[in-house]
Formats: sequence, C-alpha cells, structure tokens
Amino acid sequence: MKILYLHQYFATPEMSGGTRSYEMARRLAARGHDVHIITSDRAGTAEAGAHWRVSREDGVTVHWTPVHYDNRMSYSRRVVAFISFAWRAGSRAISVGGDLVYATSTPLTIALPAVRAAHRLRVPMVFEVRDLWPRVPIELGVLRNTFLKWVALKLERYAYRNAEHIVTVAPGMKSWIVALGYPESSVSVIPHGCDAGLLKESEQRGNALRESLTWLGDRPLAVYVGALGLVNGTDYLVRLAAETLPIDGEVRFAIVGDGREMRLVSELASALGVLDVNLFIVGAIPKADVPSWLGAATVTLSLIRDETCLWENVLTNKFFDSLGAGRPIVSNHPGDQTDVAVGAGAGAELDAHDIPAAASRLVQLVRDDVWLVGARSAATCLATERFDRDNLATELEDLLKRAIETYRSGRRRANP
Repeated sequence: MKILYLHQYFATPEMSGGTRSYEMARRLAARGHDVHIITSDRAGTAEAGAHWRVSREDGVTVHWTPVHYDNRMSYSRRVVAFISFAWRAGSRAISVGGDLVYATSTPLTIALPAVRAAHRLRVPMVFEVRDLWPRVPIELGVLRNTFLKWVALKLERYAYRNAEHIVTVAPGMKSWIVALGYPESSVSVIPHGCDAGLLKESEQRGNALRESLTWLGDRPLAVYVGALGLVNGTDYLVRLAAETLPIDGEVRFAIVGDGREMRLVSELASALGVLDVNLFIVGAIPKADVPSWLGAATVTLSLIRDETCLWENVLTNKFFDSLGAGRPIVSNHPGDQTDVAVGAGAGAELDAHDIPAAASRLVQLVRDDVWLVGARSAATCLATERFDRDNLATELEDLLKRAIETYRSGRRRANP
C-alpha cells in the first residue's frame, strides 16, 4: 500500500510530543508499505520561502510545511494555523498520491485535506479519533459561540461521514461515535501501545538519572510527564506536593512537560513553598529522554480536571509509556484508563477533591514495597500481553487493507 498519513502534530522521538504516528508509520514501512507523513514543521526549520521540506525517518517519507503552533497560542491563532495547514496538506497529498488516506485528529480540521485528497484521488479515507472534539470544548464552555459550535459539529459529522472506517484510541470514544448513529462494525479501537524493550532501557537510564540528581538519590519519586494545559489541572500536583511535605519530606515530585499553565504552576509552587524543595519542574524534553524519567519514577501520575468529558474516554500516550517502563500509574480521575490500571493491579486512584487524603494515600503507596513490586509486575504484563505496539500495528495494517478492498469492491458502508 501507498499510505498518505496526515497528522498535523507528527513528532519523532527527538522531538517533544506524542509519537503514536511515528511508531505506527515506521512499523508499516518495515512491512513493505510506502508511507508518506504529511505534517507541519512547527520548529520552522524549512528554508526561507520554502513551502515544504522532505525527510526520511526510519523508512518513512515525511513532508513538512512550516506552520507555527504551540499550546500557548490564542484560539483565534490556532484556527488560522489549522486552516493554513489544511489547505497546504490537501494539495500536497493530492500531488504525492496513494492508495489510501489515513488522517489522525486532533485538530478535527485534518478532515478537510483528508476528504479533499481522498475524493480527488478516488481512494478511501480512514479517520483516527484521538479526542472527542468538539464535545470536550463545548462541555468545558471553551467553545461558546453558537455559530462556531454549529460549524464544529458539522465538521465532526463531515469527518465521520466521509470515512471508510473510523479508528478510536479508547472504548468510550467508540461508544460515543456509535451513539451518533455510525455502525459499530465501522468503528474500531486501536489504543496507544507499549514498546518491547522499554523496561530494560528505562531501568538503566533511570538509575543513572537518580545518581546524577542530588535532590533525588534513592528517595521516592512521583513523576508527571505531559502537557501543562487547561485539561490537565496540574495545580492539583502542586497542592498534592504541599500536603505531602509535612507527612513525608523525602517524597519527591517532578513535572516533565510544558504548556500554557506553566507560569501559573510555577507561581503556585513558589507561593506554597514547594518549588525546588520537594517539587521540581523539569520542563519539556524530547520523547527519547522520557524513559530516563519513567525509569527513575517510583510511580507516575495521571492528572485530569474533574470533568466527565475529559476523563471518561482517556487512554493517554504517557499511560502506555508508563506501562512499558513497568511503572505503576496513580491517577486523580476515574475512566477507562484508571479502570484498566486498577483492575490489573498496576495502579491506584487518588481523591480528586480531598487533597490531604490523597497525599496520605500517595505516601502509603510509594512506601509500600510489596504493593510496588506487584504493581510493577502487573504494568509489565499489560504492556507485553495486552498493549504490545507491534500487535497493534498489525491490527492497523489489516484494517487499512480491508478498507481498500471494501472501497474498491464498491461495498461501502451506509453513512448516517
């Protein structure tokens, strides 16, 4: 297959951000498929005046166009970035050509170039849903304008209606899309996965990292790896560190990431007297350096604001990274992800509202060697037996082949 893989936020391990598309694309390429990623060059490394640059990344051809984006941008500037990329990506996909278009959101505007290219090339489009947009911004009150909500909902339906098949990353997302009227047989779940070999690498690099940090050493460490955005509620972690300090002053917290809430988090940590005392802000790092922090962690943290639309369908990249590193996941929210971790004995849930109780529970967990050994073993079992990325790539490959066969045979699904 020649696959046109559209993802505005594509990242390699040398970059910060999720690498699901990179991991899937390189596995498809290794199986003999001609994979072309069409993405944005957010770092602005294209030559002046150039609309595109092309690189080879582990057997994958990547087409980069300079469209600046970061999560500190205003929503109006984000919309401009989305539309700019959508126009360029559609034209590029048509010129490259292929047997199938595989588009992954967010942003939902990725559907515009995907459908345009698929129609022009007369090939199927498979649409991957990573976030239920616009449901989330509407329910959070971020998207209030009546006209814009109407446009966003129309765009969502447009994406689904024009897809030969829909891929989601969590069971709850599939349930939501099926409830909108789409056949269950036309919606699949292929979650983010875990990489074999990450456990050993993480252990070795984690030990080295601990030895290099005087504030850490052999102390218990709770690590949060991810964005500091509106949905994460990372102020919870700062307050958790403040409540933990008088209970057990040896427990350390680390925030590995960046985002629009960074300044607020830093200021709150300073005001509560925990910054560089028991809470340390590392900032954004390349994905390739994440295993060091996971390996150094006693537990990892999953933080989400207490909004049902945010946590009920969550299965995050960092959740799977933590499993791959054999580390327990401690969450401050319910939902699919927490159900998986707690059900397997690979994690625990903290109270989202009673932070003193959450601090006491966390100290109990990181000081319980028996629980830690069992939780680490359970995490590793989940990574190897249920969420191995090689197996998930095989599922995706088979799905894409079936989509092409169905499209070419004329047996297209009925669209609601």
